[in-house]
Amino acid sequence: MFAEYMKIAMRTAHYEFIEEDKVFFGNIPPCQGVWASGTTLEECRDELEEVLEGWLILSLQMNLPIPEINGISFNPKPIVNA
Repeated sequence: MFAEYMKIAMRTAHYEFIEEDKVFFGNIPPCQGVWASGTTLEECRDELEEVLEGWLILSLQMNLPIPEINGISFNPKPIVNA
């Protein structure tokens, strides 16, 4: 599930080139605070993937909410008594 979440989250990434600084900036909007920059788009993507992985690990360790993306969620679902 971890790898699948990473893959889907990376597909939601937004990138832009900041002309003034001559760098690419990328972020994953559903994952607050997950962003990266690089001198090439590939460098930015690689850095963004590393940041996402660290963010997920820290969120899981600290029991912080992780946003659901395309139906994949790490948050526990309430148990419904039938």
